[in-house]
Amino acid sequence: MERFSVIVSGFDRYESVDVNPSREVPEALESQGLKLGSNSETNSTSDVDDDVSFDCEIHIHSVMLPVSFTNAWPTLKAAIDRYHPDIVIATGLKHAARGIALERCATNLMDAARPDADNVKPRKIAIVEEGPAAYWTRLPLRSILEDFSTHNIPATLSSDAGTYVCNSLFYHLLNWTSHQQKVLSGFVSFPLVNEHGGNLYGLPLKQQIAAGRDVVKETLRYYREPATRDVVIV
Repeated sequence: MERFSVIVSGFDRYESVDVNPSREVPEALESQGLKLGSNSETNSTSDVDDDVSFDCEIHIHSVMLPVSFTNAWPTLKAAIDRYHPDIVIATGLKHAARGIALERCATNLMDAARPDADNVKPRKIAIVEEGPAAYWTRLPLRSILEDFSTHNIPATLSSDAGTYVCNSLFYHLLNWTSHQQKVLSGFVSFPLVNEHGGNLYGLPLKQQIAAGRDVVKETLRYYREPATRDVVIV
C-alpha cells in the first residue's frame, strides 16, 4: 500500500486574532484526517473522502510556525527533514477576505509595513539573493476550486501572498520544492473565523476545516494522476 506524508503548516499567533484559522485548521486535519464519518478521529485511512477512494495510507502532520521572517522557514524546513513529505501546504491568514484565498505566486521580495514577531521590519529586500523573481504554486488550483464549488465554499484566486512573512515562507518553500524530484507545495490563506455568516468578512471554522480537507484531497489526487488542466489557471 502506498503511504503519503503531508505537512500542513500554520502560524502560532496573530496579534488581535482570538481564533486563528491557520492554527485551528492544520491541527484539525492532523487529528481528524481526511476520512469523513465514523473514522474521522484517525489521520491514517484508506478512504480519502466519501466520493473518492484511494488505496493508500495518509499521514497529516500539522506544524506551527512563528510569524518571523528569520524563523518561519527554518521551523518548517526542520519539520520537512523530519517527516519527508510528499505534499507541503502552508497556510496563513488574510484579515480582509470573505473566503479562502488560493495563492498563485510567491515573489522574491520582503517589504514589511509592520514589524514581525522579532520586531524585524525588512524593506524592499530580496528573500533569496539572485533567486528567481517569482515562483508559481505547485497546487492543482483548478480542481481545488471545483471541489470548493461542489461543497459551497467561497473562494478566490489571489495573485500573490503580499510581501510579509506569508510570502517569504511561500517563496522559501517553492524555492526548496524546485529542487525536489516529486514534491507538491503551495500556500492557502484563510479568512477570519466568522460563525455568524452574512456579509461580514470570514467563514465559520467548520467550513474552513472542510476547505483544508479539500485542498489536501485534491492535491493528493493530482500527485497520483497529474493533469495539466488541474493546475494551470491564467
